[in-house]
Amino acid sequence: MKIVEVRPLAVEGISVVRFARFRDQRGYFAEPFRRSDVGAHPQLAALGRAEFVQLNESYSRAATIRGLHFQWNPYMGKLVRTLHGHMVDLVLDLRKGSGTYGKGLLYDMPDREDADHSEWIWVPPGFAHGNFFLTTSRIEYFCTGEYSPGCEAGISPLAADIDWSLAEPALLTRFRELVASGPVISDKDRSGLTVAAWTADARSDVFGIDRLGPR
Repeated sequence: MKIVEVRPLAVEGISVVRFARFRDQRGYFAEPFRRSDVGAHPQLAALGRAEFVQLNESYSRAATIRGLHFQWNPYMGKLVRTLHGHMVDLVLDLRKGSGTYGKGLLYDMPDREDADHSEWIWVPPGFAHGNFFLTTSRIEYFCTGEYSPGCEAGISPLAADIDWSLAEPALLTRFRELVASGPVISDKDRSGLTVAAWTADARSDVFGIDRLGPR
């Protein structure tokens, strides 16, 4: 795995990992993940410690919004990439005690077949995760915990009390335009919790920043 760039985003703990594609007249070859390379990188300590136990694939039609999902017991970190199409990733900080608690990020992740690199976004435990799609898209994500239906919840991506002040303005505009136009979204996601409702829920203490371990 040739890591060409690791870029921390505006919320501590969220990183983009860019890796090389090796191109020739046939197309390209890439090694998207190698544990030893990740573990040796000085900016990827948390990811290097991660043990992936589940791989998910998701197909979404254009104008779909998914999320914002999270679980505990076991905690689930996610390493996410776009296989085909155009995804914008959504991340919301739910770590109690964090200086960015309740703040959300948007990160643009289109698949560009002619690019000389591709990338992952690393979303560790303590964050709610989702995405929206500007074209028909397929994504995959490795998870550090197996799905636990009794220990999951979600913040509605439409919740009015999400603080998007750290989001890139152009992406936030696209997101709000999609919301206004009537997105494809499940009833479960649409009716998810607000940040305030989750904060008041006793279960939210499972994401206390002192309980999540080193970053």
